[in-house]
This record gives sequence, structure tokens and C-alpha cells, in this order.
Amino acid sequence: MDKLFDKWDLSEVEAKDMGTRRYVDLSPRIVLHTGGKHSSQQFNKSSVPIVERLINKIMQKAANTGKKQRAYSIVVSAFDIIHEKTGQNPVQALVDAIANAGPREEVVRLKYGGIAVPKAVDTSPQRRVDIALRFIAEGARRSAFKSKRSMVTSLADEIMAAASYDVRSYSINQKQSLERVAKSAR
Repeated sequence: MDKLFDKWDLSEVEAKDMGTRRYVDLSPRIVLHTGGKHSSQQFNKSSVPIVERLINKIMQKAANTGKKQRAYSIVVSAFDIIHEKTGQNPVQALVDAIANAGPREEVVRLKYGGIAVPKAVDTSPQRRVDIALRFIAEGARRSAFKSKRSMVTSLADEIMAAASYDVRSYSINQKQSLERVAKSAR
């Protein structure tokens, strides 16, 4: 049986959120450089494994820009920390964090004449997954920046906090902020 990083069994991981279930790929294959293979069609990024998408988000900014091997080792080490602290499968924690951190509603700006009017709209499931991954990676990056904490521990803490819907988590805080603005724009 294939296991992710030769440690984590993905057959026991379940996406509980019905909306994002189709967009969270839980296959154990990790291809470090897909070379844009999934960019040929609009929704092909949902066929990229969710862990690889997290690795790509970690790799995007700051000291890890373009360093995929470093981002890979950050995620592997963070998963080990999550397993040590919680005793559960870290991929399940990541899937729960994505379900909790993805905003259900956001704001678009419509122009009527010369006036820009905010309007609340439902967020598509694909975008919810994208935004949740971005918030998780950004929260880890912000808590590790100019701090004694490493990126590994910051990422592990962010995933665990978002999975348990802790309001002090950066990703949950950002989600609630987006939804609050959308609620006022209804």
C-alpha cells in the first residue's frame, strides 16, 4: 500500500466538508515538479495532491521562493510534529484545517455608473480550498518571521489551530474577517 512520505496512510483520511471534498485530492503520489502539467485546463489543479499544493504555497514567498526541496522538508517535519502532539494522521488535520479556514462568502465590487458597490457572493469550493491553503501558509510565514520560532513549528501550529477552529489562528481569523465584511455587504 502506498503511503505519503512512507509514513501516513491516506486511506483513513476523510474530507468531511461536502463542498470541498471533490477538490481535495488525497492520492499519495508527490511529484515535486509537475512542470505545469495541470495548468492546461481550468480545474485541473484539483487533481494535484493537496499536500503538494501546500508545498507549493509554502514555496511561494519569503526565504523559500522557488526552493521546493526546502518547502518539502518543512511540510514533512511539520507533519511529524503534528503527529507527535496530537497522535492523529497529520493529513487528516490538514484536510480539517482547509475545511475550517476556507471562507464560505466573500465580497466583489460591482460598478453602477461611477459608483463601486460591494456585493456579497458565495465562494466556489475550488476557491475556498485555494484561499484556505494561502491563509495557512501565510499564517505560518507571519508567525515565523522575525521570531525565534522556525517555519516548521509555525506551520504545524497553524495547521493544528485551524483544524480545531481556534480563533487565535491566523487563517481562521482571516476567514472570519472576510465573512464579516461579506455579511455587512449583503
